[in-house]
Amino acid sequence: MKFGEREVVATVRRLQLRELRLWVREGWLNPAESEDGLLFDELDVARIRLICDLRKEMALSADAIPVVLSLLDQVHGLRRELRGLAEAVGQQPHETRRAIVDAYRIRLSSQS
Repeated sequence: MKFGEREVVATVRRLQLRELRLWVREGWLNPAESEDGLLFDELDVARIRLICDLRKEMALSADAIPVVLSLLDQVHGLRRELRGLAEAVGQQPHETRRAIVDAYRIRLSSQS
């Protein structure tokens, strides 16, 4: 589902239109563009809520927000990669999967 700017502001009540536009200009949000204006999806709205929490509940400075967002984006990217790796390993023959698990356990125990 896609939302226009005013729909987003109506949905996220603690958000003002000028803030939303500023956050887009700052690059904190990357909504789709249409002939009618910016379109935000559900992930954008979740990110907007997170930014509201960071700014208004946790009182993070505007300088800290891009750092936090970048770190969260990296975490989500790594999770996607790990999920893909796990799926690839899961498609291997049993012996190969067993060898990977054993090698990983040895690696973990040597780091302790």
